[in-house]
Amino acid sequence: MSKIAVLGGGCFWCVEPVFNQLKGVTQVLPGYAGGKTENPSYEEVCGKATGHIEVVQVRFDPSQISFDDLLMVFFTVHDPTTVDRQGNDIGPQYASAVFCQDEEQREAVQNIIPEVERALGVPVVTQIRGADRFWPAEPEHQNYYELNPTQGYCQFVIRPKVAAFRDRFKALIKK
Repeated sequence: MSKIAVLGGGCFWCVEPVFNQLKGVTQVLPGYAGGKTENPSYEEVCGKATGHIEVVQVRFDPSQISFDDLLMVFFTVHDPTTVDRQGNDIGPQYASAVFCQDEEQREAVQNIIPEVERALGVPVVTQIRGADRFWPAEPEHQNYYELNPTQGYCQFVIRPKVAAFRDRFKALIKK
């Protein structure tokens, strides 16, 4: 039986390719959550008035990968210490957030944040939020990195993140 995790780690183009490579992950969809606008567009979210955060909805098999493992990857592939910012990407849509689908996920996030803070030596600003409506991003944002490998943002921002992830989490990568 699959479960869902909804994670906001900055630009969804950056986190989608990482989660797609994990054992036990059966689907990763970029999208939006946490705002007030129904069925928002990318342009509306980038306009910063919808309240939405760019997220990925990760469908996973907990018998193959745990939610805790997903969280360890999540806290490694983005900066959970900056408010509404990931590198040069600035705005409320780039907030670090976990939309907990149940109390078990909320407890897992609450337990891991102090570990991440100790490891980084600075406070974590990741929002712990409840389950919220997920709005899939437009088709052109799905599998963006895989479909646009020569695009500048993909080469200079996403590729290094994916490479660092692959080095650190070899045991969790699909064969």
